[in-house]
Formats: sequence, C-alpha cells, structure tokens
Amino acid sequence: MASLHEESFVFDAHCDTVLDWVEGRRRLTPRSTQGHIDLPRLKEGGVDVQIFALFVAPEYHHERSLPRLLQLLDAFYRELEAHRDEMILCLTGDDLLRAKREGKVGALLSIEGAEPVGRDLARLRIFYRLGVRAMGLVWNGRNDVADGVGEARTGGGLTRFGVDVVGEMERLGMMVDVSHLSERGFWDVVAVATKPFIASHSNARALCDHPRNLDDRQIKALAEKGGVMGLNFYPGFLTPSGEATLDDVLNHAEHIIQLVGPQHLGLGSDFDGISTTPKGLEDVSFLPRFTEGLLARGYSEDVVKMVLGENFLRVFREVLG
Repeated sequence: MASLHEESFVFDAHCDTVLDWVEGRRRLTPRSTQGHIDLPRLKEGGVDVQIFALFVAPEYHHERSLPRLLQLLDAFYRELEAHRDEMILCLTGDDLLRAKREGKVGALLSIEGAEPVGRDLARLRIFYRLGVRAMGLVWNGRNDVADGVGEARTGGGLTRFGVDVVGEMERLGMMVDVSHLSERGFWDVVAVATKPFIASHSNARALCDHPRNLDDRQIKALAEKGGVMGLNFYPGFLTPSGEATLDDVLNHAEHIIQLVGPQHLGLGSDFDGISTTPKGLEDVSFLPRFTEGLLARGYSEDVVKMVLGENFLRVFREVLG
C-alpha cells in the first residue's frame, strides 16, 4: 500500500491554509501540531499538488474584498519564496507533472468566492496574471456572479455577469469551481460551460442531505461534462450526525464511483477550513490511510490512482493547457 501511494499522483483540490499564514498563526515550516497542513505533513501524506484557496471572509466583502485578496496573495507568495526549493507554483498542466518529477509540492491558486472580482472582468484577468488558475464562483452567499447555497430560498443562479465570468474563465484557462454554488447556479453552469468544471470540495447528498453536497442528478451532470468532484472531509458533510470516520469518507467515494464511475472523483479535503476531521484522517499526513481503505474495499490499483489524483490532473491539464 505504501509504495502504491508513493508512486501515485496525489492531488488535493482544496485547503484554507493561507488564512493561517496571513494571520501569522503558522507557516509552511516547521511541522506543526496545529491545523492540518504544513510542508512536512504534505510530504508525509504524499501530496504532489495542493490547491491553496484564497478565501475572502464575509466581513471583508464589498469594498474591502480586493485589498483582502491582495493580502492573501502576498502571504502565499511570501511562503512560496521562502520554500522555493521544495514547492513550485503551477500555472500550466506541464507544471503539475514537473512538481511530481522534481519531488516538490506543486501549488495551485484558487479564489473561493468571486467577491474580489466585483463587476469587472479586468480584475479576473489580473488575477490570472497573478497566478490564479481556478475560482469558486461563490461561497455561501450572494455576489455579482451568482447565488450560493445559503441563498437557495430565492431560487437564484448565475447572473448575466456570471455567465460572462464563466466564459472569460474558460477563455483564459481557469477552472470553474461549483462548490458552494446554489442548485440553480449549478444547472446554469451546466448550460453555459463548454469545458469541464469541478466541485472542488463537495460530497454526495444521497448519503448526507446537506445543501453543500451534490445530489445524484448533479453528480451525473458534472460527470457528463467531464468534470471531477473532490471529497470533502468535513464530518458535517459526511454524516447526518456530524461525527465521521475514514469509513464515512470511503462510503461517499463508493457511492460516487458506483454512480458515475471512478473517472470523476478526487480529493478535496477542506483541511484548515474545517473545525473537525474524520477519525483516521486527522490531517494531511494521514492520506495514505485513504489509499489503504480503498484497496481494502476491493478497488484496483488503477482506480485508486484515478481517485488520488489522476482525475484532477486530467481535467486541469485540459483546462489550463
């Protein structure tokens, strides 16, 4: 099992670790007993590529959202510069493979919630030039792009500007992320997207009826578009009780694989953005246990490799170029 995990391409599609950096709570090194992710633990977990989300919390929305995003970007780049011998920024599909080849951790930047874009596509283009290669259209509320799951009562989806944002992201080579998006917004993306999109950190609503999860119709539609969804490790999205173990994560994996096949599933831990973790997946260093769990349930090595990272690698290489 250990050799399989080590040789696999391991890709985690969501963490909120930059928030700790910008607030000065932790850095990439040394190894910490706090939080879920640092460079030593990423290596222990065998992670080849980690998406670092830039989350602008609601208290910064409106006129403070852009300055806050710049603070988050600065914190990320300061850590990247301090650890350039062990981490590289991934801007293209080839960069993802280079990270694995060079034995470094590849870092991808994503914005979680389009509030910093405002109503200006020029900002989106600048974010791309600053290294951002993915964006979640919303968090839980409403912005100029779309409604989030927290606004489901309205039945709102993508705005007209939101349709333009999706089109411009596809033109630039940025990945569209529908996690946190309202159900109406999800179906709007299905209607307008011409490239695969992802749900970076969402689970199966059939197993846990939470609005942050995708129902079977949504999962099938995402798969038909060639997309990938990343398993979220937050216990509240895994079980109705809000208490979870590694087996509950594996249950969601099995449901999705049985529904649409193994080609559309990956990892989206939400580490450092969640207050509790499943027993057995306490931080990123425990990821080999997930590999062990899939093997114990009878999945082939090829399927395990797909879920660990090959699926996200495929879709990001297609979109990023």
